[in-house]
Amino acid sequence: MTTPALHTARLRLAPYTPDDEEDFVALFQDTRVSRWMGEGPRSETEDRALFGRIFSRVYAQDLFDVWAVRHEGRFVGHAEIKPSADPGGHEIVYALAATAWGQGFGTEIAQALTGYGFDALGLTEVHATVAADNTASLTLLGRIGFRHVRDTVEEDGSTTRILTRSAASGAAGTGQPR
Repeated sequence: MTTPALHTARLRLAPYTPDDEEDFVALFQDTRVSRWMGEGPRSETEDRALFGRIFSRVYAQDLFDVWAVRHEGRFVGHAEIKPSADPGGHEIVYALAATAWGQGFGTEIAQALTGYGFDALGLTEVHATVAADNTASLTLLGRIGFRHVRDTVEEDGSTTRILTRSAASGAAGTGQPR
């Protein structure tokens, strides 16, 4: 299975190319963005290694789908849907450049990923894990039908919210492969 391009009303989600490395690194080096991703900010060297693994492992071994997100041809973010041991099943992950915040792109990405999970991957549920103090993402996901399932306390004492959306809860939106 090869990661397809997805389209929303304003965005194109397409597999990364090697030319996207600088944009990827810049996105994850911005602490306003990376503070919400995984274990938080990493070194530039670690972000470059992560970008390399998208090609050497994720795409090469067909592990899961990862996309560069563009608006009018300009890189604005990152998106993926991947298997996750906790909460179990598949989880959506997205990050937007700070310059793209407040324009509704996060909603389009989350709907596209959720729709892709239901339609192309045949999932019955899609999950998201969000830091409890990331109110913007929690509000966005709640608005598109994700429900809070439980909280997990991390090693550093912070709380992560686990949210789930089931296919039975209605249409997920756009994000059809083209």
